[in-house]
Amino acid sequence: MTVDLVGFLGVVLVAYVVPGPDFLVVVRSAAEDPSKGRAAALGAQTGLCVHMLAAAAGLSVIATRSPMVYDAIKLMGAAYLVYLGVRAVLAARRAARERRSTNEPAPHATQEAGPAQGGFRSAFTQGFLTNVLNPKAALFFLSVLPQFVDGDGPPARQIFFLGMLDVVIGVAYWFALVVVAARLRALLARPKVRHRWELTTGWLFIALGVSVAAAA
Repeated sequence: MTVDLVGFLGVVLVAYVVPGPDFLVVVRSAAEDPSKGRAAALGAQTGLCVHMLAAAAGLSVIATRSPMVYDAIKLMGAAYLVYLGVRAVLAARRAARERRSTNEPAPHATQEAGPAQGGFRSAFTQGFLTNVLNPKAALFFLSVLPQFVDGDGPPARQIFFLGMLDVVIGVAYWFALVVVAARLRALLARPKVRHRWELTTGWLFIALGVSVAAAA
């Protein structure tokens, strides 16, 4: 089995460096707690595994060649991103109202956190759904990844190999990002900073969701 590893690694690294919905989920979760950030990262990569296995089995061909299936996945992903954004914005506004009413930080102000709220399982689920409902991830495994496959070898085996390499690289990248993002925790302990952070990231989620829904 011969594949263009150098070219593939270059494409994968660029894809991870460019921020997307999974980037925002992991950073928000890591800023809340490093363990939640790692859980969100593992969830995001598990979502990629679903697309990778579907591509290797040829199922993604059916999804991407059927406009109805593709649109359904796209709209579900967009709705989920908007949900995360609205949830974060409402949490920020609720915490701000409680601070104003008591003239002190709300007891749960540093615990209310859109996508990272609810512990390891919740963060994992949010990372997973963000990627598994992302049609662009399916298209990557279906259209971009096969460009690095050797035509003389079994395509399913090569797609699986490249897909697992992508997933492993992603885990290493996300875990390194978690270490960096976790340093935001001290800064976010300040109620006003936390409020701006929640509002900003919440609206970013909403903007991403609208963008996904509007994309052709």
